[in-house]
Amino acid sequence: MHIDGRTPAYLLGLLIPFWLLGGLLVTASFYPGYSQMAQAMSVLGAVGAPTEGLAPLINNYPLGLMFLVFAGAVYFTPGLPRLARITAVLIAIHGVASLFAGYFACDALCKPEVPSLSQQVHTVASAVMLLSLLLASGLWCYLAFRLPFRAFGFFSIIMTFATAASLPWMAAAAQMDTHFGLYQRFSYGTQVLWLAGLALTLIKRPLR
Repeated sequence: MHIDGRTPAYLLGLLIPFWLLGGLLVTASFYPGYSQMAQAMSVLGAVGAPTEGLAPLINNYPLGLMFLVFAGAVYFTPGLPRLARITAVLIAIHGVASLFAGYFACDALCKPEVPSLSQQVHTVASAVMLLSLLLASGLWCYLAFRLPFRAFGFFSIIMTFATAASLPWMAAAAQMDTHFGLYQRFSYGTQVLWLAGLALTLIKRPLR
């Protein structure tokens, strides 16, 4: 199975950052008092939230499917080495984890003293989402320079470093309970922007 640079599946990679941003804004508009800067994205789908049912329908489920379809496009792109297919599998894992994170909601406000099973699954799925894309972008820091994608290689280095550098800040914000939403959005934003960069690179690559 070969996929060329004109397939709509690549365009999903470009769409993901815009869908994420729009989905967060739309969902938050139905949550009185919700703070994009202070609160985690998962709070929108938490148990008891006014947007508990809406958040996964707008965010997790469609985004998870987009990741899966885009991962398939990357995997079947002709001319890419095996390592690139491994990154496609990591992107697919991210998509599956997004579906799990949507289905298994976190507890009220995502701050339980004794986490439920749903909260525990949600936490693991969220960690898998973070690590899978971080590893994928890290692999492309090397892989892009083996291919005629040098510009994307430098872009991957910048985005991977930005994501990794934001993690201590995000952890500290979670401990201090301040501005966690800001750092989480920066961290995930750099990841989905990297994904969009990969999509654009594959669309513009020379066809063989």
